[in-house]
Amino acid sequence: MKKNIAIIMGGYTSEFQISLKSGNVVYETLNKEKYNAYRIHVFKDKWVFVNDLNEEFPVDKNDFSVLVNETKITFDCVFNAIHGSPGEDGFMQAYFKLINLPQTSCGMYQSALTYNKRDLLATLKPYGIKTAESYPLNLGDTIDEDTIISKVGLPCFVKANKAGSSFGISKVYKKEDLQTAIDNSFKEDNEIIIEQFLDGVEVSVGVISYKGQTTVLPITEIVSENDFFDYQAKYEGKSQEITPARISEVYANKVRVEAKKIYEILKMKGFSRSEFIAKNNEPYLLEVNTVPGLTKESILPQQAAEAGISMSDLFDNAIEEALK
Repeated sequence: MKKNIAIIMGGYTSEFQISLKSGNVVYETLNKEKYNAYRIHVFKDKWVFVNDLNEEFPVDKNDFSVLVNETKITFDCVFNAIHGSPGEDGFMQAYFKLINLPQTSCGMYQSALTYNKRDLLATLKPYGIKTAESYPLNLGDTIDEDTIISKVGLPCFVKANKAGSSFGISKVYKKEDLQTAIDNSFKEDNEIIIEQFLDGVEVSVGVISYKGQTTVLPITEIVSENDFFDYQAKYEGKSQEITPARISEVYANKVRVEAKKIYEILKMKGFSRSEFIAKNNEPYLLEVNTVPGLTKESILPQQAAEAGISMSDLFDNAIEEALK
């Protein structure tokens, strides 16, 4: 008997358009002989099932069911394609745990922790994971530009602490531009992180639970035409994403070891994609994404393809792992 799969997409942040693209790719790719797939749009003002005619049917949040033409539809599993809140920060994971519905991403704690860049880096530091020097700021804090620059140097990156897809991020070269960058980040989040600039090769590596095993995918090298891997570089073709990365096997092995170590330290499941930058031929962690992009252009599907895993197999495996 075919299983009913709810593909949740949308979300409450600036990333909602990218999430809709990811969710639709999952919807189009899932094996229709094995699954009945349902697109569920999750927005602040509505949770709705959207059919192929773009008709909307409200989701009953008591049990995450949908009533369509007087027939109640319930789900065997949820495929999480929401980037940002509430799909990548633990809220949806907690909700599905409470109603006992399997879902494809990691658990509530792991989602909340990895979505908070400052807390993630602080948690991993005792395990020897290398990270850039950083300076935290909360909205309303006194901003002492000289103290910040003495800690992280120039140029530096100013980032929203809980945001993805490079929203709310700026590279700052001069002290007089720091306040504008801080204001920009606070538009995305009430917490920000200011990080030391590391001048090295940036790489991204997916780690997934695949057929019951923690599997490190081929590494992608990111070469941005812009000053850094910003929104344009990620989504508007202003970058080269080269898989496998043009790095030495010695350095590649260090990246693989660190990425797997992070996945296992945090007791992750589902998809993850970790970003590193090289300094003195050592990998420094930038961030970990737990609901990475799933469009055909996205990095994780590229890496899976290089490893001989089709998108259909990638998504099918995510559901099978969740149903275990």
